[in-house]
Amino acid sequence: MGRLVGLDHGSARCGIAVTDPSRTIVSPREPVLRPDSEAGFAELVELITSSEAEGVVVGLPLGMDGQSTKQTNVARSFAGRLSSAVSPVWVELLDERLTTSQARSLGGASSEDSRAAAILLERWMEANPS
Repeated sequence: MGRLVGLDHGSARCGIAVTDPSRTIVSPREPVLRPDSEAGFAELVELITSSEAEGVVVGLPLGMDGQSTKQTNVARSFAGRLSSAVSPVWVELLDERLTTSQARSLGGASSEDSRAAAILLERWMEANPS
């Protein structure tokens, strides 16, 4: 088992959460600003590489009806680009509906985007027990 990274991708910032190596604890991290810029993307790749992550879960923003939106295509493109940059680390998309509202209602000291990434990562781990 190894660390996982959760990403709540947005054009202004990307929320980040990382597990410990045993995948027991999920910790929100400082978000990366402008993740689609060259510098922002490089910062994300460095974080994934330096954390020795085994996998990355990227939030997939579907409409409330489960259908694709403009943002869905942006997230898919981002995940594909990220997958190429961090290979052999796997990158998977997961429905992120309601993670931001859940993060908002839970509150906390870390950024809302990174709390949403933590919720996303916890959902993935619940669905994929080791």
